[in-house]
Amino acid sequence: MQINRKGSAVWAGGIKDGKGAISTESGALAAYPYGFASRFEGQRGTNPEELLGAAHAGCFTMALSLILGKAGFTATEMETQARVTLEQVEDGYAITAVHLALTARIPGIDQATFTELAGHAKAGCPVSKVLKTAISLDATLLT
Repeated sequence: MQINRKGSAVWAGGIKDGKGAISTESGALAAYPYGFASRFEGQRGTNPEELLGAAHAGCFTMALSLILGKAGFTATEMETQARVTLEQVEDGYAITAVHLALTARIPGIDQATFTELAGHAKAGCPVSKVLKTAISLDATLLT
């Protein structure tokens, strides 16, 4: 089975004075603004790294839900934040790391099992597989 999803971006102008908009096929983002200032200067708007972080957090959390279910557990709540690091390197910029921070409430699971299953989700989610960078994980089980 093959599933295709689409995202798109438009851009007009130079790198610093230009403006862009990002859209998703689903309509979750519809011509949402992005530009140099939102990417490098902390101004309002989105940026590719933030979107990648949201996608990675969502993918990882869904993968963990699947893995937990196969092991006989169901989370009452999971929240994942993904911090994507963009750094200047000798030939431009590169995403050099992603750090996943997970907190979860999962009845009946112990810390060792939780940590092991979260590690499987980190390695196995499709977004983790496409990224060729270091991906770290902090998994906190709440009681």
